[in-house]
Amino acid sequence: MTPKKIPMRMCVGCGEMKPKRELIRVVRQPEGGIVLDATGKKSGRGAYICPSGECLKKAQKARRLEKAFSCQIGAEVYASLAASMTEQEAGADG
Repeated sequence: MTPKKIPMRMCVGCGEMKPKRELIRVVRQPEGGIVLDATGKKSGRGAYICPSGECLKKAQKARRLEKAFSCQIGAEVYASLAASMTEQEAGADG
């Protein structure tokens, strides 16, 4: 029996290929909002990022999420993504 294949995704921040479960999915919803998708099941265009603020900063500096979603992303969206990311980290630790 062959082992089950692990789905790999590339982080938009650091550019490393990692198992999908280790990354956080960022979604551009059909109505235009950009949110973190903890379940991985929300509808919309998705991009993956490591659960670290450093990768989010790299992605913001290089405008990689904007390229992935083909739209402008304001600083307030990055701020809310960073806040959501820290909330998820706090929830995972406790």
